Amino acid sequence: MKQVAEKAGVSTSTVSHVINNTRVVSDDVRERVLAVIAEMRYIPSAVARSLKNDKTHTIGMMIPNNSNPYFAELIQGIEDAAFKLGYNIILCNAYDDAKKQAAYLRVLMEKRIDGLILVASGDDEELSGILRDMPMPKVVVDREVKGVDADFIEADHETGGYLATKYLIGLGHRSIACVSGPMHLPPSRDRVVGYRRALQEAGIGFNSHFLVHSDFTSEGGFSAFKHLLSLSDRPSAIFAGNDLMAFGGMCAANEAGVRVPDQLSVVGYDDIALASFSTPRLTTLAQPKYDMGQAIAKTLVERINGGHQPPRRKMFRPELVERQSSMPLR
Repeated sequence: MKQVAEKAGVSTSTVSHVINNTRVVSDDVRERVLAVIAEMRYIPSAVARSLKNDKTHTIGMMIPNNSNPYFAELIQGIEDAAFKLGYNIILCNAYDDAKKQAAYLRVLMEKRIDGLILVASGDDEELSGILRDMPMPKVVVDREVKGVDADFIEADHETGGYLATKYLIGLGHRSIACVSGPMHLPPSRDRVVGYRRALQEAGIGFNSHFLVHSDFTSEGGFSAFKHLLSLSDRPSAIFAGNDLMAFGGMCAANEAGVRVPDQLSVVGYDDIALASFSTPRLTTLAQPKYDMGQAIAKTLVERINGGHQPPRRKMFRPELVERQSSMPLR
């Protein structure tokens, strides 16, 4: 700033006023200062400005795994809303590693973020302690963290599991398996609760052999479907905990010579963009990812700008999208 001031023949305070629009500066002085800034490729220090203004206009976001397109589509809604509101996003990916998650949260504190969006990789005492020590506003998404006061936004996963299973029952299926995500994650547990509720409501007994836990990846779905299709009394339909698992599962079915949907109906969860382009196209439960992302960003910015109401909870309802991977039982 000193160098810009010297070259433009003005004081450093004048350069500061031009950059921050904090005082009226004559047009010719402003143009001269901006020309020197452009010539020198000077970029004002966001850190220095934050020390003065106590705001960086930066939001930190922690997600479990960016290889899952669900998070990419959720982030799009968050970024679009945050950008319109004048905020930038710093994205950290924990790769489902609690230690990496804790390390990144400390880094975000060092970056002086104004607020945090968290999709947690599990829940433990260390995470709770770190979040309690983070003074900035927070929005927790999908996976609540015990002992942390924050706004909480989620999808209704129990209803999603219920709707998926009820749909398959409506197609005449009675042997319905569920490939769930890790049981320590609330969305996985809730989807299983919905699955079992639909079975009970239809008078179908729960078969423990038809419930398989895996991780939320195509590889996890592949191995889980492979196991289910090797059973002597194999299911006629499978509800997969997310679309990636369903894709891996349909690959396993193809390798086993089981035709989808003629011999096996498959329903996924999330409705990521790829679900419309798989073979066959995937029937799935659509989460309103973009709308959720918009709500998450707007809720956090309201908090940053002085919202003092008690922590709020908002739940979004998923909807069934019927495509070609499911059909009535023959």
